[in-house]
This record gives sequence, C-alpha cells and structure tokens, in this order.
Amino acid sequence: MQGQAQQQAYDRGITIFSPDGRLYQVEYAREAVKRGTASIGVRTEGGVVLAVDKRIRSELMERTSVEKIHKADDHIGIASAGHVADARQLIDFARQQAQVNRLRYGEPIGVETLTKEVTDHIQQYTQVGGARPFGVALIIGGIEDGEPRLYETDPSGTPYEWKALAVGADRGEIQEYLEDNYSESMDLDGGIELALRALGSVNDDELSPEGVGIATIDAETEEFLELSNDETEEYLAELDLLGGGDDEGEPEEE
Repeated sequence: MQGQAQQQAYDRGITIFSPDGRLYQVEYAREAVKRGTASIGVRTEGGVVLAVDKRIRSELMERTSVEKIHKADDHIGIASAGHVADARQLIDFARQQAQVNRLRYGEPIGVETLTKEVTDHIQQYTQVGGARPFGVALIIGGIEDGEPRLYETDPSGTPYEWKALAVGADRGEIQEYLEDNYSESMDLDGGIELALRALGSVNDDELSPEGVGIATIDAETEEFLELSNDETEEYLAELDLLGGGDDEGEPEEE
C-alpha cells in the first residue's frame, strides 16, 4: 500500500520526478496527442506542406468549425494534434510573438525563433505546481531567409527540426510511409502528394475533401496559402484517393 501511495504521488505531481527520472504528467500529455487525428508536415525544395485529417464526429457539426491548420504569420503555418483548446492557446501565443517581433525589429520572425518561443512557454508548464502540461503537439512550418524550415513541438517543451513528420493518431505508420517515400528534391506538388498518400495509407486510401486540410508556404513568395475544398478534391481525384464522407465517432481531441 505504501508503494502504491508513493506511485500516485509521482503520478499527480507535475513538478516531481519519479525514481526512474520520469514526469508522468508529461507522458500523459503525449498520450493525449496520440488521441488526436493525424497532422503531417513535409519540407520540400519549393516550400513547406501541412496536411491534416480533420474528420468530424457528427454530420450535424459545421465542417468549417474544425480547424487544425492555422496561419501564424504571412510566412508561417501551424498544424496541431491533441486537445483543441490547448492548441488554440499556443497558436494565439505564437501569433502574439510574431507580431511583437515585427513591431520591435521591423522584420518577420524566424521559424526557429518562433518555435523556441513556443517551446519555452510550453516548458514552463512542466515546472510549475498547480498547472498541467499542454496536451497538444504542433507542427510549425515556414520560410526563413528563403529556406523552408519545419519543426515539431513536444509537450515537454522540446523543439525538433524535421524534413517530414507526423503527429497524432497512427504516427508510427504514417512516419514509416514518409521515411520510405520522402525525397529532398521534391517540389511543393510532390510534397502535397506525399502528405495525402501518407494520410491515405492509414485510411484505406480513401479521403474526402471535407475531411482533409492542406496548406502550403511557398519558398519563393514566402506566403501561407490554404487550399480550398475544390482544390483538395482535384488533388485527391488525381491521386485516386477520393473516397466518401467522413467517419463518425472521432475522439474529442483534434
């Protein structure tokens, strides 16, 4: 009984390490990320591609209210997986930091700088009693000094830079697909194709335009652009991935 009580103390206290050096609440936050539908980022020579699975739980829900891709600045986009409310808080924080940088220095914020600002903010919530970690992972992609950059934020507050990655549900399978098919020489269209085929690999190769979100940040124009449903449908039809409607019964996370 005494050992069980000690285990619960490590389990409940965000600021307490277990004897084997673990922070259980951070690990639980990572589990919350796994419950969210998948998001994918791909870095190409022509820019960055963000793609998300945004299936909804009910046909009565307005599809436009499901947001998993966000514009942080003209040259930076963010995709999320995990708790919706946590994602909104971090994205609002990222937008504020981007605007502060423009006002203070008169130039757009760097992708790496913004990512580290966000992860520093996340990390503070792993050290303060009475708070919990953010149960969300973000994919932050954009253009910095003409070069595409792609980062992941972890609930522990650690930033990672990637060439291509997935977060959320089915991460292992999607990541394996990306590793097998990624090429550093691909262009933006190639990145979109790779991201959609990766999503299709865990959805029986059937996707709907309403259930998928795609955004690009072009390296030449350095502009964030989110594709419309019609444009997404064209890509899906061309790749023979066009399926029926969205599945129901999705978890509360995004």
